[in-house]
Amino acid sequence: MVTILRWLTRFVTVGVGILVVVVILGWWMASRSIPDYEADWDVRGIDGQVQIVRNTAAVPHIFALTDHDVYYGLGFAHAQDRLWQMLMMRRTAQGRLSEVFGPRTLEIDDLMRRLDFTTHARASLDAYSDDSRAIFQAYADGVNAWLRLVGSEALGRGAPELFLFEPEIAPWRPVDSIMVSQLLALELATHHENEVLRARASLALPEPARIADLMPDAPGTGAAELGDFASILEIPRTMFADASAAPSWPRDALHPNWQGVNRGGASNIWAATPARSAAGGALMASDPHLTLTAPSLWYLVRLELATGGVIGASIPGTPAILNGRSERLSWGITSAYLDDIDLYVEQINPDNPEEYRTPDGWARFETRREIIEIAGEAPVTITLRNTENGPVIPGGHWNIAAVTPPGHVMSMRWTALSDENTSIQAALRLMRARTIEEGLDAGEDFVAPSANLMLASDDGRVAMQLIGHMPWRLVEHETEARMPSRGWIAGNRWQGITQYFANPTFLDPESGVLGNTNNKMVDREFPLHVSFLWGDTQRITRLSRLMEVREVHTRDSFIEAQLDTVSPAARNLLPLVARELWFTGEPAAPGTAERRRQRALALLANWNGEMNEHLPEPLIFSAWMRHLQHRLIQDDIGPLAEEFWQVEPIFIERVFRDVAGASIWCDVRPSTIEESCTDIARIALDEALQDLSERYGDDLESWRWGAAHEAVHEHPVLGDTRLFSWIVNIRQATSGGDFTLNRGASPGTGPEPYLNTHGAGYRGVYDFADPDSSVFIISTGQSGHPLSPHYDDLGELWRRGEYVPMTLDPDLARAGNIGISVLRPLD
Repeated sequence: MVTILRWLTRFVTVGVGILVVVVILGWWMASRSIPDYEADWDVRGIDGQVQIVRNTAAVPHIFALTDHDVYYGLGFAHAQDRLWQMLMMRRTAQGRLSEVFGPRTLEIDDLMRRLDFTTHARASLDAYSDDSRAIFQAYADGVNAWLRLVGSEALGRGAPELFLFEPEIAPWRPVDSIMVSQLLALELATHHENEVLRARASLALPEPARIADLMPDAPGTGAAELGDFASILEIPRTMFADASAAPSWPRDALHPNWQGVNRGGASNIWAATPARSAAGGALMASDPHLTLTAPSLWYLVRLELATGGVIGASIPGTPAILNGRSERLSWGITSAYLDDIDLYVEQINPDNPEEYRTPDGWARFETRREIIEIAGEAPVTITLRNTENGPVIPGGHWNIAAVTPPGHVMSMRWTALSDENTSIQAALRLMRARTIEEGLDAGEDFVAPSANLMLASDDGRVAMQLIGHMPWRLVEHETEARMPSRGWIAGNRWQGITQYFANPTFLDPESGVLGNTNNKMVDREFPLHVSFLWGDTQRITRLSRLMEVREVHTRDSFIEAQLDTVSPAARNLLPLVARELWFTGEPAAPGTAERRRQRALALLANWNGEMNEHLPEPLIFSAWMRHLQHRLIQDDIGPLAEEFWQVEPIFIERVFRDVAGASIWCDVRPSTIEESCTDIARIALDEALQDLSERYGDDLESWRWGAAHEAVHEHPVLGDTRLFSWIVNIRQATSGGDFTLNRGASPGTGPEPYLNTHGAGYRGVYDFADPDSSVFIISTGQSGHPLSPHYDDLGELWRRGEYVPMTLDPDLARAGNIGISVLRPLD
């Protein structure tokens, strides 16, 4: 027995020793790819020395004698800190993820090949100016310089992920940067999925007119009532697949639309003239909202160009600052929700499946085949088809099959699928613009994704311009682009794009303040309506209030507004939904559902609507509204209700105000009695409280919103693996919610429905009274390397509502720097 124990001890000791050696070796190999910010390098392709000064927040300040070398340095710095992120975005856009990840990403590759970003990007490169193409090339040369150093200096393959996956890396090309911008456009796109969902709801609802409740327009003058989807297509409802089937949109974090319907871009942006500024200079605040990832999509940088310094947020893979400022001008963008996508139902010739119907008769599909290589499996050949309206999208994407009748396919027309997509050029021109007029002119180059461009200048002027191509539709469009339409009807087809001057412009407002929270900005008739789908109806009311309560503003008041966590939805809905439940009923015995309900209602009655992470009330409110909406709709649309877990405040308000008979949603259709809205509200509250009790215990007062509303920055590849998730994912308790200015949107579904998964990955506040007092922050850190101290160092500041200085003063950048790298030209 002693001998056995001795040998067991030896085996365990050896095993532990081997494990320790493996861990140390793995850590050493992975850490080799953490860039040395103080190293000097000899590189080819530059005219003189390039200096990359990283301040205490690891923000690179790039100095050189020529703009060419500055952009070279930007490419070099992006590749140093975010190489894996850049490679993944490029592979995604190319439709080549399955070469690395196998069958998991086949559906994504299939979609990307059909959208054909590669062909459009190659053609678009020729539409750029010579100067812009030179910038793309300089940037690509900088990226490739780092790739060569990784190989020659054995710098850990450039990223630790490359030890786990295929390490072969193709050189970066100018066209790759254009494809990154196309991929961002797809992530921000929402109208195609909304068209499908509206059509599915129309088919599922017993009374299609009730879609005006379920998917309401933003308040304001509405459009004329439309028919239901089946009657528009002149096809019996029975010919469609089950439109109410459970959702099947992809949940893979690598998919650009993985968060589902209505989770495209969002953002807040506002600016004030000197008349509304306490210090006498224009003010501006910008916080674009996107899916939270580790690392953040945004990368802070300062460039010293011939026209002056520029500083702000860039996207690795592109040579531009999309949100930032120079000495003369500040700029930022919000998602404009311009309807720049149409889906078309295309009829296939029953006598020849190679043809489809057009206004002029039958035409042949443009067809070609492509091969998708799959790691570990045989390659898959797909057939790509194109129509006059655009590429054919198979039914497996975006639930299209549910609204495609037999004998038909669905095609997609989208402004981003252009051979003249010069969107990045608009940003390059903005970085050198000196006046509001020059900034507005730069916006004309922007194609997609559509955005609201906010500008503020050192001479005190402010402006907002919708940028992006607006489709030229005809008045007779049968669905007004709200749902898929028949592709063979001439009146449904685009006539091109409208002139830039048709895009809404707001310049030097009398009130002194401009702002947008993705809200409805104009009230125009179709087809110049911009959109029927807007990203916000709630935050704009809070922003308007905060701008009105002060006669003049400061940088700090703008920061306060940016971090505001009061929910207008809570303040509007609770008095409606709870009015017949508050302060009613007999005292209930401890431990009963009635007592728990009374305690919850008492908490909510004294709550001011602040979505504070330390309070239980935000959690109770969110769960109640979530369960209430589901209760209201599940008997009407069946499994399709699973697509509507994200609360729509206007829907609930319409129901409880009985707008146009909307209270009919409260009556459960299969039941023999007529339920009231108060009945449904009470049942939903009990259901929500039971759910929360099972998750967090029975003590309501101990519940905390932050425990449920953690901001989850997930690594798109390794984030769901048990071995690496604890290293690569970043989770933080946060305040805010779906409808607060400090927005933290939740998925509404899944095992953790209240997580913060979509929010302000970047925040910036710019003050032209004292430009160097401007501040910015991102939600993770500058580095994409999980072992780097700068992987998540800015995240805690972001969570606490803190910022880092946004200075263009070279001396301040160098003071206390963490490293200065010098790139020397190699003879």
